[in-house]
Amino acid sequence: KLNLTFATANTIVLVLSSITCQMGVWAAERFQPRRTGSIFQVNRWGMNEWITMTYVMGSMFIGGQVYEYAELVGEGLTISSSPYGSVFYLTTGFHGLHVVGGLIAFLMLLGRAFSAKRFGHHEATTAIVTSYYWHFVDVVWIALFGAIYLIR
Repeated sequence: KLNLTFATANTIVLVLSSITCQMGVWAAERFQPRRTGSIFQVNRWGMNEWITMTYVMGSMFIGGQVYEYAELVGEGLTISSSPYGSVFYLTTGFHGLHVVGGLIAFLMLLGRAFSAKRFGHHEATTAIVTSYYWHFVDVVWIALFGAIYLIR
C-alpha cells in the first residue's frame, strides 16, 4: 500500500533541505543575514533566504506526509487496523512532530535575525545549533525511510 515513488520524492525534498540549511549556516558564519544581490542570484543569498528555503522545503515534506496519511487511510491502513499501521503512524508521526519543531525553530531563528540590531556571534550560533537539530532529524528520517519503505 506504500507509494515508494512518492515517499522517495518526499525524502529527497527533506534531504535537500539539509543542504539549504547548511548554506544558511555558512552565510551566518560569514555574518551575512540577507542577500547582497538580486533574489535570483542564489550565490549571493544570506542566511535569511537559505533558512526560508529550508522552511519551505520542510513544510513541503510535512504536506507530503499528510497527503500520504490521507491516501493510506483511504486504503484502509489506520493506526488501529494492524500492528504495522500502528508502528508506521507512530514512528512517522513522531518524526513529523520533530520536523514541525524544527520549522518552529527556523521561525524563531529568522525572527531573531530580523530583530537583531547587529547580526553577530549570538545569531550565528543560533543558526548553527538549529542546523544540528535539523540535520539530526534528517538522518533519523533516512533510517526510518530505509526501515519502513525499503526493508518492509
